[in-house]
This record gives sequence, structure tokens and C-alpha cells, in this order.
Amino acid sequence: MDRNKIVKYAELIAKVGANIQKGQEVTIVSDIEIKDFILILVEECYKAGASKVTIDWSDDDLTKLNVKYADENKLAHLTSYEKARQEFNIENHPARIYIDSSDPDGLKDLDQEKYGRILASKGKEIREYRDKYDDYCQWVIAGVPGAKWAKKVFPDLPIEEAKEHLYELILKVSRAFDGDPIKNWEEHDKNLVEKAKKLNALKLHYLHYKASNGTDLTIELLPNVNWEAGGEYTKGTKIHFQPNIPTEECFTSPNKFGTNGIVYSSKPLSYRGQIIDEFYLKFENGKVVESFAKKGDELLKNMLDLDENARYLGECALVPFHSPINDTGILFFSTLYDENASCHLALGTAFPMLIQGYEDMNEEEIKKVNINKSIVHTDFMIGTDDLTIEGIDFNGKKVTIFKNGDWSESF
Repeated sequence: MDRNKIVKYAELIAKVGANIQKGQEVTIVSDIEIKDFILILVEECYKAGASKVTIDWSDDDLTKLNVKYADENKLAHLTSYEKARQEFNIENHPARIYIDSSDPDGLKDLDQEKYGRILASKGKEIREYRDKYDDYCQWVIAGVPGAKWAKKVFPDLPIEEAKEHLYELILKVSRAFDGDPIKNWEEHDKNLVEKAKKLNALKLHYLHYKASNGTDLTIELLPNVNWEAGGEYTKGTKIHFQPNIPTEECFTSPNKFGTNGIVYSSKPLSYRGQIIDEFYLKFENGKVVESFAKKGDELLKNMLDLDENARYLGECALVPFHSPINDTGILFFSTLYDENASCHLALGTAFPMLIQGYEDMNEEEIKKVNINKSIVHTDFMIGTDDLTIEGIDFNGKKVTIFKNGDWSESF
């Protein structure tokens, strides 16, 4: 891969994704395998104005050893060191960059029940801290191909060739392969924001999803919760950032108790280093009451039981079936990419920043809005080439939002 393109990609992540401010500290979370790219990214962070860059290295093999041998109670709670790091985030609001390069099958040999208990317990502790800083600092997740991830996507190619192919696709769907990536994103963000404005103007009460695979789902929306697309803004300081590179979605958080019907997945879900595929979820009054997956059914049920709100939706996102990602014809086995290939939903926590007047609301006022709160947020893909989405406003007027998998002509 042309080094100049990689440098521009790193610059995009630092300046547009995280939008690092002069003097701001930065934390990067990354797998140790892609150290070479991280060194490039660290330099771009400093060029963007970072005062200090800290790396949190991760590795699936280390995770498996910890889960296998360490005492569960030790892993299930924050250490004093981890608490100090969370306190640091509250006090300093560093920009956070997550680089995904992991093997989609990297954690398949784990004791999933034990790991699930660890994540559930530790997740609750982390959430108490994150609620105090999440909206106040920029964050972004982007991808760089690891060897096993590339081999999963291109199993018939030699590893280095597979990595090269995957790198090229990542840069292309991230609008970082041709031209000026930063200008490309300015235009892309503008287009997404216009679509979100149109959705907000419709003042929709319900979305009705219908597809030939059996999907027949109605989602109730809330009058005081907005649609959003493209970049976001930090609370108070109003710093603009792009949390996902790439992104193709317009999204909102629905009424926690207002989803009814059945929905079928359209792509495999890579979850905890394993694949859940060909599954359906049946909802009643917002809650998943029935589920089944042809592959990974036990893991799916484990996911649904992580906490008391993991069975409720926190997000519905609209993405055209003929998106740049889906048009590659490649399954990335990464939620970051596959969720931006077509329409998706997310189980778990919602986005309180979408509530109108959120800036001036206290915790108790936020709790009164019927959006979900959970320690998890798991996106899964439901878009098909024949998906129809009909919107119904509060007066009962109907409008076609999606037809044959893509935006209707009015969008």
C-alpha cells in the first residue's frame, strides 16, 4: 500500500475523526499487531496538536489467557489502576481513538459464559464512569487490516496479498483512497446531515419494516428524540468529530417499549470473536421474547442476557443497500464496516444526546425519556435489496422512506 495514502488516512482519523484540539491528550486503543500504523497515527496526532499520546495495547491471545487462568472476580471488577484511568478521562477529556484490526474468530475458543459474566460486571462499573465523560470528549473508531482478519475476508489469497486487498477496500469505503480525504469527508458529512434534516422534518411516529425474508417490524419513535447523521458534537465545547470512519447511516433512538414484530438478519454478526448468522428476533412491547440463530444460537442468547436491558433496542439506523460498502460485494466480518453496508438495528444502550434539549437536562430528566440504557450496544444488519420502510407521522400520514432497499425518490 502506498505509504502516502496510509499517512493521509492517519491524518483523517486524527483531524476529522477525533478532531484533536491543540494541547489535548489522546488515547489510542489498538492491537499490538499493527504497531507500524500506530506509529504513523501517533505522529499525525502530534501534528494535529496533541500534547501527549498514550497507547492501550490489546491482543486476543492475551485476553484468552486472562479469561482461562485469572480469577473471575479479579477480571470482573476495575483495578485501582483502571479506576484511575477512568478518573483521568473525567478530569481531562482526552480524545479517544480505537483502531480495529482484530481477527473475527480471535475469541472463539473462550469460555463464553465466564467472559460474558466478566463483561457484564465490569461493564456496569465502567458505565458509571463513562456517563460522566462520554459526551464531553471526541472519539472515533476506524480499521486497519490485521493478518487473520484479512485472511478471513480473502481466504484464497496469500496473507500479504489479502492484507493489501483489504487495506485498499478500507481506504476506498473510508473515502481516503482518492483525492483529499478531508475534503471528501466534508462533502460526505454535508450530504448525510441533509438526509437527517429531512427525516426530522417528517416528525415520524412509527417505522414499518417489511422484506421478503420474513421481516415485519414496527418501531415506535419519540417526538423529542432527533435523527442524526455524520459527525457529532461534544457537550458544552461543541467540538465536531466523526465517531465512525466509515459511516453511511442516519440513526435515531426509538421508544424502548415500542418495537413489535419480527426481524431477520441479513449479514453475519461478528461478536466477541465469533460469528452469529441467519438469526431472527421477535419483539413484544420493545423486548426480544424469542430468538434463534442457525449459527451461534447459544452466543446470541448469551448476548441477549448480558443485562436487564440487552433485549431492548437502542438504535435504528437507515443505510441504503447500494452503499459503497455493500457495493464492494465483500463481507468484512467487522461490525464497523458491515453495519454501514445496509440498514441495521442495535440492541442495548441508546443515544441520550439525541434528546431535544439534552444539553440542559439532568440525569433524572434524561431517565424520564423512554430510551434504553444498557452496558452493551450491539449492531446487527437487517437491510436487503427488497426492504421497504414506511414512515407514519403523528397524524397517521404515511410516507415511503426506503423502497427496494434504498432511499425513496424524496430523499
